[in-house]
Amino acid sequence: MTQNNTFDDWWKQAVVYQVYPRSFKDMNGDGLGDIAGVTDRMPYLQALGIDAIWLSPFYPSELADGGYDVIDYRNIDPRLGTLDDFDAMIDAAHHAGIKVIVDIVPNHTSDHHEWFEAALAAGRGSAERDRYIFREGRGEHGELPPNDWQSLFGESAWQQVEDGQWYLHLFTKEQPDLNWDNPDVHEEFKKTLRFWSDRGVDGFRIDVAHGLAKNLDAAPLEVLGAQYPVQQIENADGNHPLWDRPEVHKIYREWNEVFREYEPHRFAVAEAWVVPEHQYLYSREDELGQVFNFEFSGAQWTAADFRKAITEGLRAADESGSTTTWVMSNHDMPRHATRYGLPTVPANTVNQLVSDWLLRNGTTYIEDRELGNRRSRAAILMELGLPGSVYVYQGEELGLPEVATIPWDRLEDPVAFNTNHGTAEKGRDGCRVPLPWNSTDMPQPAEWSDEFGEGTTGTFGFSPAHADAPHLPQPLWFKQFCADIESEDDSSMLNLYRRALALRQSLLTSTHSLDFTWNNDDYSDQVIAYSRPIADESGDRFACFINFGKESITLPNGEILLKSSPFMGYELPTDTAVWMRV
Repeated sequence: MTQNNTFDDWWKQAVVYQVYPRSFKDMNGDGLGDIAGVTDRMPYLQALGIDAIWLSPFYPSELADGGYDVIDYRNIDPRLGTLDDFDAMIDAAHHAGIKVIVDIVPNHTSDHHEWFEAALAAGRGSAERDRYIFREGRGEHGELPPNDWQSLFGESAWQQVEDGQWYLHLFTKEQPDLNWDNPDVHEEFKKTLRFWSDRGVDGFRIDVAHGLAKNLDAAPLEVLGAQYPVQQIENADGNHPLWDRPEVHKIYREWNEVFREYEPHRFAVAEAWVVPEHQYLYSREDELGQVFNFEFSGAQWTAADFRKAITEGLRAADESGSTTTWVMSNHDMPRHATRYGLPTVPANTVNQLVSDWLLRNGTTYIEDRELGNRRSRAAILMELGLPGSVYVYQGEELGLPEVATIPWDRLEDPVAFNTNHGTAEKGRDGCRVPLPWNSTDMPQPAEWSDEFGEGTTGTFGFSPAHADAPHLPQPLWFKQFCADIESEDDSSMLNLYRRALALRQSLLTSTHSLDFTWNNDDYSDQVIAYSRPIADESGDRFACFINFGKESITLPNGEILLKSSPFMGYELPTDTAVWMRV
């Protein structure tokens, strides 16, 4: 596959590091990560070799959903810092050669947002209430919700207010959905995009990008509720009233006009859970620019799954004239170091397996951490060799597994709050546990009551000495994954990432080429093999081989550049990847 591209846009082959600010680094000792913590770790990020950071929401929030319930889109949560702190962070990033992407949450606001408070005060039929989606209830006195839709977090998708009307919330009740048929909403978000662009932000990640445009008037709400469940997110025919509607693209064409007011132009990457055939629509040149390739993050550890994900991603990029994205983990899914160490099951049951594993504190199935680590090392070489952008979630460069054993009373995710502890998963907190930076800042004393060291001090360097406990507990086994230990270990995951990122930059990214060729003719269907041109005049090609099979395979003649795990000669073992010059 070959694409022609001038690469005026830095993001088309960038490596972007996702920062979940509340769990990255705490500088003031309150147990919550902050903006100053991001600034403090900029040398670490620069040494890692990334091109950009993406910050998950840092706005004022009641934290009903990890910061995605936004009270003020143009400010900083005071627990995380100030706008001055943000400006200092931007300056530090740009000085280090790192771009900054911020999260925009346009599907809903917080119920503490000034608009929603005004909507409640203004009452039925008001201009203020029209900015959200209010409807009358069913029943003799409107005491029943407008239909039976259930939110994505397990409760009714409708919440009744004091005067009897109901508002739609596809997520928590603290996150009322905005009405994107209202021109005020359009103008408000264009103002927000300009506000952050004016402060030096280089791009945006769009939350629930497929959910903004809605049509609740195509049929009676009861009929829509029966025909189109909220959980049916993929909308192949364009008729679902809530998801992936054709009208959403008009919004992004408006935003693209804002992006082009700046030099260099801003861009955005869409979180759009849509059928593969619709991915490219969000990443077109006159819309957002990129869309997440969730086929890749959802792949089980099989060559077939990853071959399909790579093929779909490259196809979507070719159709849009942009580049695709590759991502294995983020703040919404169990970490891939754990997923790759769980049993392989049929594709239609993999989500249930992971949910059961989380529900049962990681005891329903045996997590093979050594296997998960080995496969994660191979996966990052497979991913970083591909054309397009790579999104790395904080801590994956340390090989962090999921923390499945967080006590129920310490959880923060609304998924856990809205379900019975005995029948549903614990949620997403296991991938949001604060990072371990310093192995010498161990919890004290030496004896602990459980694996989290409850009642002790020490936070593996996440917070200053004698600080408050982290907002989510760190297990004591985090010590072996601390950044200071891995930095000194030549064979660590961290140093594998550093080497791979440096090689990617020197061999691949500088060519500005998206040329990609499958090289599987000489191998079984248990192998993924591909090549790309190298950025010099040798005429050699970069080649990547990943062995998913049980038996070793023989590599071609050539220079071995990087191995995911040690092996002798040219026999590539199972669950191992290699980069070569051929």
